[in-house]
Amino acid sequence: MTFLEVTMTSSARHGLFSGMFARGGAVPEVSDAAWLAAMLDVEAALAAAQATAGLVPWEAALAVREACRPEHFAPARLGCAAAPTGNPVIPLVAALRERLKPEFRKFAHYGATSQDINDTASMLVAARALAPLAADLSACADACALLAAEHRDTVMAGRTILQHAVPITFGLKAAGWLSALNHGLAGLAELRLPVQYGGAAGTLAVLGGRGHEVPSRLAAELGLAEPVLPWHADRTPIARLACALGTAAGVIGKISTDVKLLSQPEVAEAAEPSAPGRGGSSAMPHKRNPVGAMSALACVQRVPGLVASVLGGMAHEHERATGLWQAEWETLSDLLRLTGSAASWLREALEGLTVDTARMRANLDTTRGLLMAEHVVVRLGGTPQARALVDAACARAADDGSTLRDALLADPRVELTPGEVDAALDPASYLGSAGAFVDRALRAHANRA
Repeated sequence: MTFLEVTMTSSARHGLFSGMFARGGAVPEVSDAAWLAAMLDVEAALAAAQATAGLVPWEAALAVREACRPEHFAPARLGCAAAPTGNPVIPLVAALRERLKPEFRKFAHYGATSQDINDTASMLVAARALAPLAADLSACADACALLAAEHRDTVMAGRTILQHAVPITFGLKAAGWLSALNHGLAGLAELRLPVQYGGAAGTLAVLGGRGHEVPSRLAAELGLAEPVLPWHADRTPIARLACALGTAAGVIGKISTDVKLLSQPEVAEAAEPSAPGRGGSSAMPHKRNPVGAMSALACVQRVPGLVASVLGGMAHEHERATGLWQAEWETLSDLLRLTGSAASWLREALEGLTVDTARMRANLDTTRGLLMAEHVVVRLGGTPQARALVDAACARAADDGSTLRDALLADPRVELTPGEVDAALDPASYLGSAGAFVDRALRAHANRA
């Protein structure tokens, strides 16, 4: 199947723009069906946790688990039924109880409030979506490690403010990507996704004095963390998740920006993988657009606003918010979907990235030796007088289009032989600790793995 056919199939399955914004393993984990499954998993796990604590008969807990089959419920119907109450859990619980014998119905959703189910489901959805997202980011990091190792000593122009700066290596650039990806992965790995169970207002009064025994059991059932106490109005778990996703998305955006700039025809130092239909234009047959970087950037462009929505909604009133909590539901799904999609796009771009080392070397000469000016200052002693001499030589070279070598040799005040000037202008002689930094990044990556 061609790239175009895959994209068309994806779009037909999910929507017109989903070929770009709904890609990778995180997408199905944040669908309506996934949310419904998570809510039902929470209801079933809650009954089991209460049964282990002796608060619910095991027969009832098993009946609840059997009734919590996603195929028994329709997300669209539940969504419509949620409108009068502003909460999909309410009609879900009603439908769940209808599937139970009358004597077991009170044990479904026992002692819980809707936010308990929704918040715990959100943590479960996040945990499930983060697994493929992190796998894609890890694959991106591995691809960067390979690039860094292979090109440890490949000299290229360093660029600051989009202008030639001093020589670096492509290995160092890839090592920078690698380090940033590992930082983003660490932020996701450090997340603590807790269950929520506090009842009407955080006291679990329905369970007498034993409500606090349930969260640890519920956490064990679902593979989530146990909170110190209910966090209905403490949105730090959601905020930390949003910030970690925002950071990871920012890392993806930085790398994607580098890839798109390196792939410009004027630069042409790297290129994304090609395939029939990939990166084409509706008007220009010659185009090979960096579609991976472009699509990743389109995804991450939307992420900061979503993070801001989560952070801006932390000011919950009293024990239950009106509107702020509810605004998190789709926002969280979008954050996971977009960051996951961006990670998937970047993975494809990096794993198939081709590097043109000859073009990197040729581009070093486009400024006619000017990017080596700092090294010349060092060779002349590094004094203010040396800096003034090199400044003047650079100005002459820029004005008349000559090389820095010619401008330096034409100035009798520059006390360097032609051989010494050539040595000073050799990009490979001015790489400092680039190789050592690459080695450090590779060791850190190996230790993380």
